[in-house]
Amino acid sequence: MSQPESTSLRKKEHIELCLTNEVAFKNKTNGFENYEFLHYPITEVDISKINFQTGFLKKKIAYPFLISCMTGGSAESENINERLAIAANQLNIALGIGSQRQALENAEYHRTYKIIRQYAPAIPVLGNLGASQIVLMKSFKPVQYLVDLVEADAMAIHINPLQELLQRHGQPFFKGFLKKLEKLVNVLDVPVIIKEVGAGISGSAAVKLLRTGVSGIDVAGAGGTSWAGVELLRNKLNGDTEFWDWGLPTSYCIKEISSLKKRFNFFLIGSGGISNGTDLAKAFALGADIGASARIILQTLEKSEADGVCGLISNWFETVKKIMFLTGSQNLKDFRKKKLVRKEKLY
Repeated sequence: MSQPESTSLRKKEHIELCLTNEVAFKNKTNGFENYEFLHYPITEVDISKINFQTGFLKKKIAYPFLISCMTGGSAESENINERLAIAANQLNIALGIGSQRQALENAEYHRTYKIIRQYAPAIPVLGNLGASQIVLMKSFKPVQYLVDLVEADAMAIHINPLQELLQRHGQPFFKGFLKKLEKLVNVLDVPVIIKEVGAGISGSAAVKLLRTGVSGIDVAGAGGTSWAGVELLRNKLNGDTEFWDWGLPTSYCIKEISSLKKRFNFFLIGSGGISNGTDLAKAFALGADIGASARIILQTLEKSEADGVCGLISNWFETVKKIMFLTGSQNLKDFRKKKLVRKEKLY
């Protein structure tokens, strides 16, 4: 089988698996359940004046939320990306594109990526390419080509050593990545964002990444979709669970990395198992600037189309608004000021 065909097939299999719950972490959570909000009974917050509008990548979005990078580069992707773009455009939120690696192999599926701008001309859009591809490049012209292909406002580089290690024909080659990343940041004409894919980013790793000049970090912590699980299922090794739950919980990653804002200027995206409004609220309270989700969005899209996705995300922010009211937080800046307590301190 040719390389382009295998890349497209892999993407097709990823979509099929992520439409199920088989790929969830087995025994590890995102950690948000370990925190409780501090009820503030004398709140004077005017709930009708809580406004989530925020600036992101030089654009105004109605909610600080990203439909995270999912798909592109296979026959099934075009319809998915069209409907995701419709939902993101209707809500006026950001949208991430799935890995564009396939787009460098041939032009057969370029429309699966380009269709996003057709249906969402003004929202922030994130391109996407893997770190192992960056390491192998002698020139970064292909990355700029991918930015231009989708008219991206930023390029997300995903770091996925665990997935590459377990993937059939994977590319677990990351030697020299930080030097290559620093060069990419300096030559690309849009900001560069770093994201994991479900195993999280530690504080010490974030420091090294931020020193390269990246503009944002998406923690993509453990507790949602296990991409180790995805690859083990693809390899028919689902009984081999040694690395299924590998990774740092989302809550830990957000807390660790948000403390770096005193030293670095960057935005922090909180993702990894966020599947309800309370989890989203806890991500913000721990320090995330933007919340993000993927698999639950894909599943909702499959069941209820773009309207269902809009309803889901809108409802989440209604929950966040109510929690802000009950914690005495008029805005997200207030909300990040000691509104959470670890549960063990309550008993």
